[in-house]
Amino acid sequence: MQHQDTQQNQEPHQAFEALVDTIQNKFDGVVEHGTDQELFIAGYLSGHFSLVVSQCQLQGEETAAALNTQMLASLDKAFADGELEEPDQQQVKAFWAACIQ
Repeated sequence: MQHQDTQQNQEPHQAFEALVDTIQNKFDGVVEHGTDQELFIAGYLSGHFSLVVSQCQLQGEETAAALNTQMLASLDKAFADGELEEPDQQQVKAFWAACIQ
């Protein structure tokens, strides 16, 4: 019984890790094939993404919903602090939305 509980507890973690890998692969794909603007956006998001993934793991909230909520909060705070111009902000959020789908 304990083995089954351990396996069930690992499934959400594994799903989260798979999601993180998928998103990281999207960032990597931009490095290989993207325009300069797409590269800028992916690089900007990557910094936020690494921090948010770590926060989710530390808080034990390894879900797509938690990742998305915390990522959007991180971006909103950065934008409120004056990071990026409005068109870049919109492109960053659009790229993130495509990543999390």
